[in-house]
Amino acid sequence: MTVYLKMPLLFTPPPRRGRQGGGDFHPSLCPARAWRFVMKESYRFIRLSIIILGLSLLILPKAYAVEQRLIIIHTNDLHGHPLKFPHIGARKVGGLPAIADLVQEIRKRHKNVLVLDAGDLNTGTPESTFFKAAPDILALNYIGYDAMTLGNHEFDNPLEMLRTQQRLAAFPFISANIRTREGARLLSPYIIKVFEGIRIGIFGLTLKETEVIGNPQQVRDLVFEDELRSAQDAVDQLRTKADIVIALVHLGIWNDNSRGSKRLASNVRGIDLIIDGHSHTDLKEPLYINGTPIVQAFKWGMKVGMGCMTIEQGKLKSFEWISVPVSSEPLPVPAKGCFATLLPAQLKDDSFLEEILSPFAEKVERSLSEVIGFAEGHFPIETSRSQESELGNLIADSMLWLARDLHPDFALHNGGGIRAPLPGGDITKKRIYEILPFDNTVVVIKLKGALVTRLFEHAASVSKGSGAFPQLSKGVRLRISSGAERSYQVTISGSPIDPDKIYSIATNSYLADGGDGYRMFLQALERYDTSILQRDALIEYITRVKKRPAPVLEKRIEIGLSDNLTSPLMKSDKPFPQNLHWAYMKITPALSAQIQ
Repeated sequence: MTVYLKMPLLFTPPPRRGRQGGGDFHPSLCPARAWRFVMKESYRFIRLSIIILGLSLLILPKAYAVEQRLIIIHTNDLHGHPLKFPHIGARKVGGLPAIADLVQEIRKRHKNVLVLDAGDLNTGTPESTFFKAAPDILALNYIGYDAMTLGNHEFDNPLEMLRTQQRLAAFPFISANIRTREGARLLSPYIIKVFEGIRIGIFGLTLKETEVIGNPQQVRDLVFEDELRSAQDAVDQLRTKADIVIALVHLGIWNDNSRGSKRLASNVRGIDLIIDGHSHTDLKEPLYINGTPIVQAFKWGMKVGMGCMTIEQGKLKSFEWISVPVSSEPLPVPAKGCFATLLPAQLKDDSFLEEILSPFAEKVERSLSEVIGFAEGHFPIETSRSQESELGNLIADSMLWLARDLHPDFALHNGGGIRAPLPGGDITKKRIYEILPFDNTVVVIKLKGALVTRLFEHAASVSKGSGAFPQLSKGVRLRISSGAERSYQVTISGSPIDPDKIYSIATNSYLADGGDGYRMFLQALERYDTSILQRDALIEYITRVKKRPAPVLEKRIEIGLSDNLTSPLMKSDKPFPQNLHWAYMKITPALSAQIQ
């Protein structure tokens, strides 16, 4: 079959006229006139070509300027802190109204500004948690954020709540490594922003470990894919569409290069900048791995990261970065460099945003201002992920008391579930909500002794800073030693664990569902959910039993006492974690010589 395409002519011969008064003329009949005709039409063709060329130039990408600058403002781990809060004494820090003021001041001074968040917007103060982060998202909309990646705490709530938050946000949520069980992407993997012709590709990543540390009920229908493979796929795609590639990730900065954003920089080619979250790292300057800068801005909006990219001919020429404290104090403005003329002298709170947020705070204050007790001293949070803590003891004891009619043998709580300290003085309901913001209930589990042994093996093996570190109720002693072999000993009510006995354990619904690696609970012989929230249990315990709690340590957990263990030890074939060894060296310096 022959197909004929009717193409428009670039020039058309004039109507032919007859030689004798009437018919059509054809230029081939008169060479001179034909030549004039061809020349005339050629000029028409040249003029038309020039017009077409000019129009094509209008739609081509703009030529690169000799040198351009892009300012990147970033936050991470805001954790439901929309308003400023006391940090040291009466001094208040943070707050999205102050961050809004900073962004506005920078935008006045520079036209190319990118604003990003590296995840964990959820779970923090009652002002946010009560309203499922709606105040925070409204504030980020007002500030004009360009994108946010998802952290593990975006999965504290049901998936439908995440969808609601996504609809409320005026900016995209991105992550390249989350899919449904059916294989569909949960979110867009990346976005591309254009500034004066420079195309900036930003892709998101969420730590794969969310499968373990995320709320099991909320992540069971999702697949968190390998971070490296997902990142390289995203980078390869963006390198065909963008000039600069930024990784907006929630992975964490750790001591070695085997995990987190250091692992990402070590193994993935083509990333110009990694903006990280998760580990709450307070960097003073960027980290460089294989020439790739990694930055992170502490936590709770107490710091804001600011980067300055100098871009030449579509390539990153140089990068500067500073960490900006968010407070009413004068800002440390650099004497030279990109930020010398960009930073304001001091931050103010954006009054309009304060008006938007104040009704949320007022409602919480009316609901939770009741004083329920008096703390006889300060209950710190700093040790809850590494050793026995006063606050962990109080919480575990409250769970044991609440479930007393079910006769639990002991209670176990995860240190990562404690989110704020308890200062000395009046105890309000609001403070309890800050300490325990998760909607976890008290659950009683029955396990055979052999599984209880495995439970404590897991509890004793977690590394420094892990949210899985145990906090135990009275009546339990966990002693961890170190040496050629790591060993540990557990007694419950003074007796070692009987592998054939049935034990009853009070815990929270997060751990009962296998969270933080406590999957032994999934093999429960019986499970009873009291349906009472953990924070309500603590409120009741303080109100009715411990009206004036005092911070005490009772040697429920002892670490590094290898020479003093006299009863039989349960041995583990796992090596003693090096980073846990470091933690114990810091915690028990007097015993450091005993740690091999």
